[in-house]
Parts: sequence; structure tokens; C-alpha cells
Amino acid sequence: MTLAEILALAVFVAVGWLVWDSLKAREAANAAMRDACGRGGFLFLDDTVALDSLRPVRAADGQLRLRRVFSFEYSDTGVDRRKGSLTMIGDAVRGLDVGPSPIPGQDSPL
Repeated sequence: MTLAEILALAVFVAVGWLVWDSLKAREAANAAMRDACGRGGFLFLDDTVALDSLRPVRAADGQLRLRRVFSFEYSDTGVDRRKGSLTMIGDAVRGLDVGPSPIPGQDSPL
């Protein structure tokens, strides 16, 4: 096996791991959003999150981890659509932003 073949195999394995790990993180983000929306009384629209950004960061323990920011849409009334985001570092949820709270009695700007 030549050096080029070994490097190609290593790149293939690394990309495969990244895809597998990203799918696992996406499923964890979906589960976290279902739980958060259920506790908040919101509807989790489209029942999925979308990856907005991916970058390496240092976790609290000093280890290098991947920071993923997912976006999602939810509804508080069943009529409107609101945007939110979920931040994960490694496989742990580190932040949840559901945007500004709606003002009671005010119509949605959409």
C-alpha cells in the first residue's frame, strides 16, 4: 500500500466518522428540541433541526470538541412560525435560544 493510498483511506475514514458523528448529534438535538418544546408548550415545526455552523472549540475540560449550532422553527400559537437555535458542544446541549417572547394580544408580523 502506497502513502497516497494510506492518506486517501485516512481521509475517507475521517469523513465517514464526521458524517456519522454529525448524524448522531442531529438526533440528539432533535430529541432535546422535542423535550424543550413539550415542556414550554410549543409546537416543534417540521420535527427537525438544521445545521447552521460547525467548528472546533475547547470544551470546559480543555478537550477539543465540535461546536454545532442548529436552527429550528417552532410555534407558540399553532399559527405563527418562530425561529430558534440550539448549540451543542460535543454531544451535550450547551445553549437554547427560542428568540424574543411574543407580546400577548399582538398579531404575528408575518
